[in-house]
Amino acid sequence: MKKIKYFISLFFASVLLFFTACNPIEDDASLVNTISADEVILTATSSTPGGNEITLKMESPGVNGTWNYNTGVALSNEVTFVYPIFGKSTFTFTGTLGAEFFEKTIDFTVEKIDHAVPVEWSLLAGNTIDGKTWVFNGEAGDGGLWWYMVAPFNPAGWQGVWWNAGGTCCPPVDISGKMHFDLNGAANYSYYADLGASPQKAGFSLDVENNSLTITNGGDILGSEEPRGNPDSKYTIISLTEDELILYTETNPGGTGWVWIFKPQ
Repeated sequence: MKKIKYFISLFFASVLLFFTACNPIEDDASLVNTISADEVILTATSSTPGGNEITLKMESPGVNGTWNYNTGVALSNEVTFVYPIFGKSTFTFTGTLGAEFFEKTIDFTVEKIDHAVPVEWSLLAGNTIDGKTWVFNGEAGDGGLWWYMVAPFNPAGWQGVWWNAGGTCCPPVDISGKMHFDLNGAANYSYYADLGASPQKAGFSLDVENNSLTITNGGDILGSEEPRGNPDSKYTIISLTEDELILYTETNPGGTGWVWIFKPQ
């Protein structure tokens, strides 16, 4: 009888151990915030009073993230850069508090451009807060090359015309429009469908290193009508001088490349 009781006890102990082993072990460890977003300290300073060499810094310990300074992104808590934009600008820090992400901004006002910026910024948007306006370098049916089809995926072949649409039969609907770029507090862009139209406000991003221009915030360039433009509003810069802006898209919804040639108004 004692042996039977022993084996019964052993059986129930084994069953209990089995079901205990089948239950998942709960990990009570969880992420918690070490600080609130309101407590995060951001600073913006310049190397000279009101100058355009700016240092952005997230001062709070235990917080990590990235800076978006409008003309670029820094994967660090501190970044120093030369900024090409006059007036008050807003910079954004995105980071983690421990258990959640947060976003916080800080403003800084540039009163003078006392550190050299890539010349492409002034070539595109002018040297003052008034900005610069660009229009098509041609007229409908003039036989000139200023809005035309070329081969896709070949920026070097931008002069290899497949179809001279603008200079022959079929100019863009906004042929009499204009594009305005300025650096007054931000990289501002305004599109005018024709000379008397109200502006459609957007922004732009100029990637000097990679020779590209992107119209942001829902805008696009002149002559981007379907299927000519780039769906991402991003264009390769073939030429950017004081008197000429040539843009190229490697592909468009029509399956071809396309070229735009503009001049200052």
